[in-house]
Amino acid sequence: MTRERLEPTERSRVRRLHERGSHERATIEAVLDAGLVAHVGYVLDGQPHVTPTAYWRHGSNVYWHGSSASRAIRTQRTGLPVCLTVTHLDGLVLARSGFHHSMNYRSVMLFGRARAVADPAAERAALDAFIERILPGRAAALRPHAAQELVATTVMVMGIEEGSAKIRTGPPKDDEADYALPIWAGVVPLRLVPGPIADDPRLAPGLAAPEAVRR
Repeated sequence: MTRERLEPTERSRVRRLHERGSHERATIEAVLDAGLVAHVGYVLDGQPHVTPTAYWRHGSNVYWHGSSASRAIRTQRTGLPVCLTVTHLDGLVLARSGFHHSMNYRSVMLFGRARAVADPAAERAALDAFIERILPGRAAALRPHAAQELVATTVMVMGIEEGSAKIRTGPPKDDEADYALPIWAGVVPLRLVPGPIADDPRLAPGLAAPEAVRR
């Protein structure tokens, strides 16, 4: 049975500005589902490494993939501890003092040990879920995964069992005496938006972008 709340641990407990933290699974999953890029940290031969990667969530697991030949994937699949983080920048918080300038954000940090998805059928399903995460309905329009592509790709999976979310929203929090100063303060919202569609120069003649892409 999936727990509605992740039990805080010494490494996942939010200590600094703890009121922004959450161990609620729904909150953590909402932050994960809003993003496409994560950073996976691990230690190899005493040296910390952090690898940016595309990721997706399915149920109570988080997935990412990479080349089977990459050192990062080969290292992660040995079962060493990893830390996966996701961050969304939602706004610049401009206060009346430099000290109180901040940012509005949503973030998640997960801890665990990842494993490779070994079953070919499960790997195909996981990769299709990744494509669907990018654009719903896209997987059905593509040719099937080639056997060699599956050999060249490793899908990693880690259970969402230990971690936390941390979120900041709202206006600046200035020192009480500074609110009377004649200095503008507020929030500049930021968001990721799609740009104009760019057709592949080698697109077959007469092909238009499907409705899902145009949306």
